[in-house]
Amino acid sequence: MNKLKGAHTYMNAIQSILYQVRGDEINTIDQAASAIVETISADGMVYIFGTGHSHMLAEEGHFRAGGLSSVCPILATNLMIHESATLSSQYERMTGMAAIILARYKPEDRDVLIIFSNSGVNAVPVEMALTAKEQGLTVIGVTSLQYSRQAPLSPIGKRLCDVVDIHIDNHVPPGDAIVEINDTGLSSGPASTIVSAFILDALLTEVVWRLAAGGVIPPVYISSNMPAAGDHNQALLEQYKPRNPHL
Repeated sequence: MNKLKGAHTYMNAIQSILYQVRGDEINTIDQAASAIVETISADGMVYIFGTGHSHMLAEEGHFRAGGLSSVCPILATNLMIHESATLSSQYERMTGMAAIILARYKPEDRDVLIIFSNSGVNAVPVEMALTAKEQGLTVIGVTSLQYSRQAPLSPIGKRLCDVVDIHIDNHVPPGDAIVEINDTGLSSGPASTIVSAFILDALLTEVVWRLAAGGVIPPVYISSNMPAAGDHNQALLEQYKPRNPHL
């Protein structure tokens, strides 16, 4: 048995997907960055939403060192997996929830919403995109295009990639797991979280870079363990806490 065969296979497969994203999605990342820069320049907010494991991407962009303070996660307990993973899987397939969840955040038409959904077909993410667009938000979707094309549609009958303003393909294969385990017929090594975080952080870093290049001091948090972080972060908290219920 080759030592660490599974780990090395997974690492190589992840690297291959990341390089594919870097090569094929640079134009859509450019479009998304332009939309977000426009929003932040207008003192708007960047909302991030996902169900199931994709909710971690909403938290990835929230209140972290090097992160934009204008980012607000959209979090709904029943769509996360910490209380009941099986129930969350059922809830994300139900219609009629997105508008109720979004209303809590009171978004404005100058804002941007980023939605992560690996399959891109479940009812709540698709309905969230449609609801946000009706309210005038710019909606960015990150899904696996290959997965979306073969996954069964929800009762809404639409794919997230087809209803958003800007779509970024994460290039993760259908089923998410990318390492076949010998002849068991099983696969391991989920890829969507790592690849989607790669896309999100690259996108937000590009936004910060463009703001700074335009002479704007980007509203970026400093790690609380770094010198001078206290006053800097407190000023950002005071600015964005009225619009972010999770601060």
